[in-house]
Formats: sequence, structure tokens, C-alpha cells
Amino acid sequence: MKTAPLEITELMNRFNEQGYLILPDVLSQDKVDRLNAAIDEVIAEEQETLAYNIYNSVSRHPEIASLIDHEAILPLIVNLLGHNIQLHISHLTVRKPNPNDVITATHSFIDWHQDGPHPQFPVIAGLTATYYIKVCYILSDMSQPNRGNTKVIPGSHKKPYNPNHKDVRLQLDGEVQVCGKPGDVFIFAQNLWHAGSANQSEFIRKQLFIGYSPIWMRPIDYHQADESLLKDADPIRRQLLGQISDNKFKYYVPEDSMVPLKSMLIGHS
Repeated sequence: MKTAPLEITELMNRFNEQGYLILPDVLSQDKVDRLNAAIDEVIAEEQETLAYNIYNSVSRHPEIASLIDHEAILPLIVNLLGHNIQLHISHLTVRKPNPNDVITATHSFIDWHQDGPHPQFPVIAGLTATYYIKVCYILSDMSQPNRGNTKVIPGSHKKPYNPNHKDVRLQLDGEVQVCGKPGDVFIFAQNLWHAGSANQSEFIRKQLFIGYSPIWMRPIDYHQADESLLKDADPIRRQLLGQISDNKFKYYVPEDSMVPLKSMLIGHS
């Protein structure tokens, strides 16, 4: 999938209205297969559990790291969030079948929430601004509900919202289970109310979340990117890994040469 400027404008409007997007067929079947093989390698190094939550996953396998600057997705993120951005999080989640909703220390399901720190981001007139955006690469068959799908409430990023309950196992008015097939992508704002439902199917659920934030925020995954990621990185990859200048003031007011992602902005000449 190649996202043309006209499509980006249309997608931006939809994202700003709904707080999320579902993009079909972003990854080829070959890419999906290679990512799933990489995930299996990573999981084999972990203690067995019903639910795996692995942060800084880009440092665990080159195939996962290749998603940092995915050519179809990155221009859209730049136009949604701005060009002075970085990789914020790379979160691998694998949920095995859990028909009995067994609670695990590794979060086999997650109740309704907005992403962010504790205490939370500033709230003004009941609203939280968009501070970062996550891209979810769907790598298993999530075409049906109740397979550990993410639940969202469309438009909830623009409304003061306090759910009557936070239990993901109970249904909220207006909730949607995000469905997709392997290779599809789900993009959402951190201030969209969402939840992770339990996997009540017979399928293993595999998803990779790659998040982006302003470069002046501290990433969740690390304070200094691994040298293995920086080695041979081009200028765009270096920016996304938070390496633009030794002068930290420049993270707030960078020179154009420090933020090559600016070239992806619509209307940039």
C-alpha cells in the first residue's frame, strides 16, 4: 500500500473525527510471515504465559525494527502528529486462547483507559490532547470479534468521558471491536478510550504496537536507543531513535536539517 497525498488528507480527516483508522493490506503476506517468525523467536526466549507483553521489541529482532520507518505508514503519522517526532514505544503483545478470562500478571486483558502517565496528562475542559499515536500491525486473524481484539469508542478522544464502569468484559454503549486480517493496520490516538479484550477464541492473537510521540517527550521504551539500532541508521531512522543533536535544546526547536521527516509534510517544498 502506498498512501498518496490526497489519501493522507482524507485519512487525517477521518482520524481527527473518529480517533482511529483501520488500513487494509499494508503488509504483504511475505512480510507477515517474516514478522510472525521473528515473534516466535522472541517468545521462545520468554517464560511461558497466557499473555506476552514485550516492550522495546524493536531491539529484539531486526524484522520488528524494520517497522520503525515503514514507508506506507510514516508519512501519515508525520502529517497527523507533526514532523518533530520519535519512536515512543514498540510493544509486542501475544495472547493465547483464554476462554475462562484468567487474569495474568502480564495482562491477558486490559480494562477501559486512555494511554498516558500517572498522574495523567493535563486535562483541560475535560479533554486530554493527543500526545502520541500508536500503530498496531495485525499479524494474526482478527477478522472476528472476541479474539483478543482491541475495543474502542469512536470519537471519545474529543469528548469528556467517564465510563460507568471500566471492566472490559462488560459492554459499553458505542463500543467497537477492531477487526482485521493479517497485514492490516490499526492506528489510534492515545487519548481515545480503548480496552484489550480477552481472547476467547481458539486462535493465538499476535499484534505489534509501534508508537510515535514528540521528540521532546521521554520514550517509554528507553532513554538511549540501542547501539545496534543506531548502527548504519539513515537520518530518518536516527531522528526516530531520538538522535538529532547533542544540544538538548534543539529537541524543542530543531533546525530543519535535524528533522528530515519534515520533507513528508503535505505542502512541504
